[in-house]
Amino acid sequence: MHIGVDVGGTFTDIVVNRDDGSALLLHKLPSTPDAPERAIVEGLATLMQQHALSASSVDWLAHGTTVGTNALIQRKHGKVALITSRGFRDLMEIGRQTRPTVYDMHRDHPPPLVERRLRIDVPQRTLADGSTHVPLDEDAVRDAAVLLRRESVDCVVVCFLHSYAFPQDERRAAAILKDNLPRSVAVLCSSDVYPEFREYERFSTAVLNGALITVLGSYLDRLTRSVADLGIASEIKVTQSAGGLMSLRMAREYPVRASLSGPAAGVQGAQRRASAAGLRNIITLDVGGTRADVALLKDGNAVEVNERDLAGYPIRIPALDVNAVGAGGGSIAWIGRDGLLKVGPQSAGAVPGPLCYGLGGTNATVTDANVMLGRLDGESLLAGRMPIRAELAARGIAGIARELDATPDQAALGILRVAAATMVKAIRSISVERGHYPSDFSLFVYGGAGALFATEVARDLGMSQIVVPPDPGILCAEGALNAPLSTDFVVTVLSALDSDGVRKLRGAEAELKQRSAEWFSMEGVCPQLAQLVWTVGARYFGQNYELALKVDHAGDDGAHIARLGKAFPAA
Repeated sequence: MHIGVDVGGTFTDIVVNRDDGSALLLHKLPSTPDAPERAIVEGLATLMQQHALSASSVDWLAHGTTVGTNALIQRKHGKVALITSRGFRDLMEIGRQTRPTVYDMHRDHPPPLVERRLRIDVPQRTLADGSTHVPLDEDAVRDAAVLLRRESVDCVVVCFLHSYAFPQDERRAAAILKDNLPRSVAVLCSSDVYPEFREYERFSTAVLNGALITVLGSYLDRLTRSVADLGIASEIKVTQSAGGLMSLRMAREYPVRASLSGPAAGVQGAQRRASAAGLRNIITLDVGGTRADVALLKDGNAVEVNERDLAGYPIRIPALDVNAVGAGGGSIAWIGRDGLLKVGPQSAGAVPGPLCYGLGGTNATVTDANVMLGRLDGESLLAGRMPIRAELAARGIAGIARELDATPDQAALGILRVAAATMVKAIRSISVERGHYPSDFSLFVYGGAGALFATEVARDLGMSQIVVPPDPGILCAEGALNAPLSTDFVVTVLSALDSDGVRKLRGAEAELKQRSAEWFSMEGVCPQLAQLVWTVGARYFGQNYELALKVDHAGDDGAHIARLGKAFPAA
């Protein structure tokens, strides 16, 4: 028996495949933000009781979570310290010296996750060619450990220049710190988290990972205990930002890889359903309780990126290219200082939720507008398990209407149109702005509220086909259920595309093959099912960023160069 679970900001979804040819079992219930594992256990217990399922027959439990993302947004993460090369303690604050938005002079980057007094630089400098300019001062590292012991930090991250290729000093510093700090303090090397060049992004990713270690580790410990109390012995698998699954061991060590896991699982579910329907070019629209997520799939494949922002911080890991906006069912409607109607990004969440839930909510939301206009059942949701109080929704919308000098129906329609416009803008950013015409794609909608906005969004974008899969509100959990185990390994090799460069690539290939074989063995992957997918980052000389190209190592060096040379312009 296989189980897929997706925990959203408003609802928790569960899918059970009994592996006997019968229909999937589906269950949705309100999330419990203060303890996300509580809703999971409650839902599993309900399904097992209703359908006489045996906990001992569970072979697979896959789980997508937003715990890490929410912790960063709310700044409820672990206390992190940074050890870096002398003179680079302020790199996290200086960044790339760019503004978050070019034309907004008031918006600033979020404050660094590591306080300046906990960013400690030590004498050390390795040059880009691997030569030692300043040897690592081990006594300075020990002095830093003494200071950090007094600060009661949860994690120490070691980030040195050029450690992506020459990690020896990072590993030596980490060993010293482990010897001089309590065992409860995690010590990380940036070269272990994701060893790619560009120090700012590498430092940021490593620090984000350190900030989430205690948060996600504590959550996974609670979830594991709670699931075991139900009698489920199967190890939990966690969805990654790139769409695959990873073991609990990997999730505890590299929690940053699960930071965007929920939307990625939905895209994988959409990819599977679209393929079964014979659709290769789709734009997905996942409207949940807190936000709307959009993605573009061309020729049956989702676009993958290596760099994203997470709660305003750059993160350098593989992830499916999903654009998220604050336009979900729980998004709050409000009037700005300019007197215009706004929707989101603030959300009422699961608690207290929209006004119509009757749980103490005080703000009108998108869900309230849908209830008032009769687009949602005005009596109950979740098959009668969640009563709806339509009169509370009407009262809240009437308050918005008075401020707008409009009728309640006009105000409700306005809320939905503003939310739809936000979704349209998000889709344009991943299609029109990247050279794709939305009219060449089908709009694939899912999530609890996706179908409610499908017609208006498709009309605004000139799209002629809308696809709603079976049980669209559970598709993210279904995507997690069917996702394979996967991971990513990376080696940075800077070289021109010539015979010498191909030689270096082949050397990197041998190293990555060995690391992959060790991972397959550790995760218990059957050799017949093991697959390797190779990519290289390619760019013109003078460019700042690369394009990821699939690579085939077969043939001689000339064939290798010809294939890459042909693939790059096409990409």
